[in-house]
Amino acid sequence: MGDAGLENEPLVRPPSQSLAVEARGQSRRLPDFLQSVNLKYVKLGYHYLITHLLTLLLIPFMVVILLEAARIDPENLRQLWLHLQYNLVSILVCSAVLVFGTTVYIMTRPRPVYLVDHACYCPPDSLKVRFSQFMEHSRLCGNFNESALEFQRKILERSGLGEETYVPDAMHYLPPRPSMAAARDEAEQVMFGALDKLFRNSGVKPKDVGILVVNCSLFNPTPSLSSMIVNRYKLRGNIRSFNLGGMGCSAGVIAVDLARDLLQVHRNTYAVVVSTENITQNWYFGNRKSMLIPNCLFRVGCSAVLLSNRSADQRRAKYRLIHVVRTHRGADHKAFRCVYQEQDDDGKVGVSLSKDLMAIAGGALKTNITTLGPLVLPFSEQLLFFATLFAKKLFNAKVKPYIPDFKLAFEHFCIHAGGRAVVDELEKNLQLQPIHVEASRMTLHRFGNTSSSSIWYELSYIEAKGRMRKGNRVWQIAFGSGFKCNSAVWQALRNVNQSPGGPWEDCIHRYPVEIVDGIPQN
Repeated sequence: MGDAGLENEPLVRPPSQSLAVEARGQSRRLPDFLQSVNLKYVKLGYHYLITHLLTLLLIPFMVVILLEAARIDPENLRQLWLHLQYNLVSILVCSAVLVFGTTVYIMTRPRPVYLVDHACYCPPDSLKVRFSQFMEHSRLCGNFNESALEFQRKILERSGLGEETYVPDAMHYLPPRPSMAAARDEAEQVMFGALDKLFRNSGVKPKDVGILVVNCSLFNPTPSLSSMIVNRYKLRGNIRSFNLGGMGCSAGVIAVDLARDLLQVHRNTYAVVVSTENITQNWYFGNRKSMLIPNCLFRVGCSAVLLSNRSADQRRAKYRLIHVVRTHRGADHKAFRCVYQEQDDDGKVGVSLSKDLMAIAGGALKTNITTLGPLVLPFSEQLLFFATLFAKKLFNAKVKPYIPDFKLAFEHFCIHAGGRAVVDELEKNLQLQPIHVEASRMTLHRFGNTSSSSIWYELSYIEAKGRMRKGNRVWQIAFGSGFKCNSAVWQALRNVNQSPGGPWEDCIHRYPVEIVDGIPQN
């Protein structure tokens, strides 16, 4: 379940499995990654930038040509025309080169990808679970000992979650009924709920969709979730469908990246990206504390995103995709094992969390933002950053690197609401203001950790608040098992308001709420 372990609640270590305890408090915090920047990741960011060098050079070249052409008087133009009349071969050669060059440029340049609309599923009130209900249900089901129950109570109290989050229908029964049929029902409920809303608001017919990407980390039945959608909406027979599993909470950005690559190849089509996680069959019924956190944090949710490469959609689209930067630390064994699905000593399946999780997350984040920086930061910030970086490398190892101000690159931040600790640490390390992480904190409070869909609930929050203006840039960043850190950058094409039926439609007036030490204040 991705990065459930990013919550910083101290744990009592079970044999061979633990998170950090109070004596090792530092390991529960993100390292001060901006104080130890690796130059190779800066180079990687400029490698991405240089791929657009032809476009960057062509623009000033065309401006110079136009300025020079404007200075030519009519007599010079007449003499040029007379000269060209006697050089037909030269004209034909130059024209052929120009046509060939223009054709190559048009065929090879990246096609813009637009976000036409997005929708988030809002479960019915019958699925809401208050803290007192959660604890009473856990006690009555008889699977947890007193130590595990007390641990869950502490996690809930300090998690940043509110009293209106949702768990699936199967978990409301006593005893719970986690079956394959119930898991399928949950998947259908959340996916179809989000997609119905998306098609209704966008006006796009399901038959017009040419690409479908579904990501769900822990529930991958046969036929696949993508096939369930194809069957429900009778999508066309030549649809290019993909089902991503086991990729954690950052899989939503991975799915967008895959859809973007496909839209570069297939012209004039729509792509739908569905991001969710299934709770029903992945509830942990054991007593290992490192596996109990997902029970406390993960909640029902799903998002559906409609992407397009059609130029006609530019006017009505909400955003344009600017960058996707993906970081994978799976080559390192500790990073690979830090979020790991396995059985406990009693044979009960859950997701175990390593004590090194926060340090590994910090390393992945450092790599990701160092690569992203050259793509998005203003030149002044990059100049200051490089000046102090080289001074540190060449003259004095104690020189403190300049910390780039990412607030100059982005107006809005959608930090995956995996847990209170990661939001707090990113706020501190990136020197953000409370308003920049408000969407993440309020999403965690209202909906809990909805895995890969959480960044879309956060974007909906910003829209519902009326804060998204034309030209604003949005940074979505998410962590996931493997271990991965992925970023997506969007730019608003117009002033954006929340679409009808949005997840915050009936409650945005109550937010933000004040949260102190993870506890919502009345």
